[in-house]
Amino acid sequence: MDGQAARDERAFLAAYDARTFPPFAVTVDVVLLTVREGVLSVLLVERETHPFRGRLALPGGFVQVDEDLEQAAVRRLEQETGVRRSVAHVEQLGAFGDPLRDPRMRVVSVPYLVFAPDLPAPVPGVRVSWLAWVPVRAVEPDRLAFDHAAVLAAGVERARAKLEYSPVATAFCGAEFTIADLRRVYEAVWGVPLDPRNFHRKTTGAEGFLVPAGRESVPGPEGGRPAALYQRGHALQLHPAMLRPTYATS
Repeated sequence: MDGQAARDERAFLAAYDARTFPPFAVTVDVVLLTVREGVLSVLLVERETHPFRGRLALPGGFVQVDEDLEQAAVRRLEQETGVRRSVAHVEQLGAFGDPLRDPRMRVVSVPYLVFAPDLPAPVPGVRVSWLAWVPVRAVEPDRLAFDHAAVLAAGVERARAKLEYSPVATAFCGAEFTIADLRRVYEAVWGVPLDPRNFHRKTTGAEGFLVPAGRESVPGPEGGRPAALYQRGHALQLHPAMLRPTYATS
């Protein structure tokens, strides 16, 4: 930018009146998902203040003037739940801007998906006295505050889609796992039973998805045949994709 252009820009900014546009706030909401005891679960908090006092909600809050969106999401995640950013996958879901979504004022929410295995028992944080892991299939949409039912649905859909195109499901298994172990993760997230033979064919046929460990599992106390063990391969994207059955449920 040359000297005249810089002077013109400074003059423009000095005369600019932001009050010509209506004010509104920006919040972040966190869709925190994990698989607990074979069930896809979401972390919900109980609101202690109005509006929607006593209703369940996703963790979240207002973005401060000195932080970017992801910083705000991570701050609320750590403050309200005790879950650290370092143990989770975090990605932005989009934006929700219905003018009537918040009765206080015009508020645009930018939700984030946080999807990770082995998350600890939730620890109430700042201004939160009750929070818990709730099976996604048990969430009653009418009990959620704001438009969090729609935000949760978007987060669940994103998590399910990630299992189609990426090897993220292997993170929910051990360092070595059987195809049956991996199938149970897919079944929990997708919410449908899967045909074992078809699943085995697809997972072992996806290039770089799995690598044979060269060992077999040890039969449990109930017996059964040993099964081949696998490790995660080098692939970052699955080719071909692991597409969901058309009868997948919510």
